[in-house]
Amino acid sequence: MKIGFFGINFGVCGDPVAMIQVAKAAEQAGLESVWTGEHVVLPDPRVAPSPSEPQTPFLDPVVALSHIAAHTVRLRLGTGVIILPQRNPVVLAKELATLDVVSGGRLLFGLGAGYLEPEFRALGAPFEQRGAVTDEAIEAIKALWRMEKPTYQGRFFSFGGIDAQPRPTQKPHPPIHVGGMSRHGARRAARYGDGWYGFRTDLEATKRSVDWIRGYIENGDRPSELGDLEISVTPPIPISKEVIRQYADIGVHRLIPWLNAPTLDDALRYVDELGALLSD
Repeated sequence: MKIGFFGINFGVCGDPVAMIQVAKAAEQAGLESVWTGEHVVLPDPRVAPSPSEPQTPFLDPVVALSHIAAHTVRLRLGTGVIILPQRNPVVLAKELATLDVVSGGRLLFGLGAGYLEPEFRALGAPFEQRGAVTDEAIEAIKALWRMEKPTYQGRFFSFGGIDAQPRPTQKPHPPIHVGGMSRHGARRAARYGDGWYGFRTDLEATKRSVDWIRGYIENGDRPSELGDLEISVTPPIPISKEVIRQYADIGVHRLIPWLNAPTLDDALRYVDELGALLSD
């Protein structure tokens, strides 16, 4: 089981000095990866289903991970997740490729379709069509990363007669981890993803999504060139060796617990506790 954690760019780690201390501690503890969250804006006042208070400091994922890349050597750098239909995929492909290059090929690209309507409204992004936009954006980014002469024609995005440099260091591109706990998310992971990311999914919810994904794959929804699909989960409970075993038994490859720490000292202590799970 690979072990990382979620929350390297907000809360306590919204302070860049603390963020680097925690990232360095994670690398020293032997953790595999650190993962960002993303909300460009949050509703003020907070309304359901907003996950955080509007004053929560959320550093931009690409900027934060680029800063971490400069202070670490082997730590994988995950976006968990970028809300893809809120982004221009041509610009985002450039940003992520640059992050992969400057980090020496350490990016894990996690994406999701989003769920917070006020955020979409503030950005002028299409909330009702977010699933279709997400699918096209994935296809467009793959074209920009993989094609010698990138071209794409879709309903929402179209381009041709261009080039996009740099290309990512990882070939054919950084692993794409598709988030989402619905059937739509499961099918999107099967069709496009190198992995699926379940955010705060317990054992039952994780198994349900994994079964959906396997069903879509068995029905021919997965292109053969994608190969096996990696399962990553942020569990809703503190992890232990028993929790690791339970998730491994249902096919999970990576656990990314939430770094929900009120102080820097608490965060560093939690990172050490996660590292201790790897020592035996």
